[in-house]
Amino acid sequence: MIKVSDTAKSKIAQLMAEEGFNPTSDFVRVGVKSGGCSGLSYELKFDKEHSPEDKFFEDNAVKIVVDKKSFLYLVGTTLEYSGGLNGKGFVFNNPNAQRTCGCGESFSL
Repeated sequence: MIKVSDTAKSKIAQLMAEEGFNPTSDFVRVGVKSGGCSGLSYELKFDKEHSPEDKFFEDNAVKIVVDKKSFLYLVGTTLEYSGGLNGKGFVFNNPNAQRTCGCGESFSL
């Protein structure tokens, strides 16, 4: 399961509306791909379609879809949003990551 903080929920709803997605029916696709300075990097995008192999969650009124492969790396992760002058944007607090890079966008197990 992936959790969504209150700040991330608000920012997701705002961005979805700006990009023509409906926060009540569309969802956030979260994934992991090879790359980044630590070996693996996070992916985050909005989507309207999912496949039968996807894992589907809902937390804090945010619908989340994760492909099966990425799910293994993301179990227990909390999606947060950090704004302001020193904010990084969306941040993945992943308990499975043994090492992360300074930017917070990549990790390794």
